[in-house]
Amino acid sequence: MNGKVLNFGEILLRICPDLSQDWVGAGALPFFVGGAELNVASALANWGLPSAYISAMPRNDITSDILTHLKMRGIGVDQMLLKGDRLGLYYLPKGKDVKHAGVIYDRAGSAFASLHPSDIDWETIFQGVSWFHFSAICPAISQEVANICLDAVREANRQNVFVSLDLNYRSKLWKYGKEPIEVMPELAACSDLIMGNVWAAQQMLGTSLNPELRAAKPNYPRTLLEEQANTTSLELVEQFEQCKFVANTFRFDYLEKGIQYFTTFFGEDKLLVSAEYLAEEIVDRVGSGDCFMAGLIYGLYQEMDMHSTLELATAAAFDKLFIASDATNSSITDIQKRIKK
Repeated sequence: MNGKVLNFGEILLRICPDLSQDWVGAGALPFFVGGAELNVASALANWGLPSAYISAMPRNDITSDILTHLKMRGIGVDQMLLKGDRLGLYYLPKGKDVKHAGVIYDRAGSAFASLHPSDIDWETIFQGVSWFHFSAICPAISQEVANICLDAVREANRQNVFVSLDLNYRSKLWKYGKEPIEVMPELAACSDLIMGNVWAAQQMLGTSLNPELRAAKPNYPRTLLEEQANTTSLELVEQFEQCKFVANTFRFDYLEKGIQYFTTFFGEDKLLVSAEYLAEEIVDRVGSGDCFMAGLIYGLYQEMDMHSTLELATAAAFDKLFIASDATNSSITDIQKRIKK
């Protein structure tokens, strides 16, 4: 490939109050600029690929500084839609062993959530693009944004642009009267690479799930998880003719603050399983899955073999757990040093 990798999603500010300290009294709220698809775009730009990003945000001094920051990171933002009234926010407290269940969204009425299909001319935007990436967070926001995603992937297929889909499931976002299973299959049918986990695939695309795997926890036998990954992958490539690759992540809490992590990658009629990584303590869970997706895109874009692509992507995702931000700042050389042999 030699065209741009275009990422589409909502740009967000992540606000991170530290509940282990008197953050109210200190008057300090650390923040990060992110969003799942922007995290992917940031990683790819950092690794030297022609990475572009399209979202929507209001035109003001704050967003002007954000755009300048993204450009300095090497991300193409020429197609950014400057309209609407506000930027989406979400709060993810840290300290006191807070889990992702503590996410508080403040995204209603954001510029991105207010988009309509007529706002985006995908036929023009896809000129010079080889790869299009989005996630299930987008169609979770509204029916209008779901329609925009469908327009995008259909036009991408028409122009022979490779499409990747991350099955991010955010239960707090699906509030407009549709369940994921009513929306996601039509989008998956236009995707060449589907990434997520076996639980998200079951909930969003209707794949089967072994009754023994009712919840994500660390004490399942590896063989059981690998068998389920193979079953899920086979069902997806059989159900969706466009789908060529399926990737699954398995990330479990390990001890009190640590992580157990491995992944699988299905394609060319075979399932590959990555090395397993363990860490007793990590820094930041946010963006690890986005970094895995970026690693897959990087490997396939650079025409690496599937095994090398999987191990690079897995090491990139694990490496991100030790970086306090939404997106990675590690180089490909840094990540390659972390790959387990």
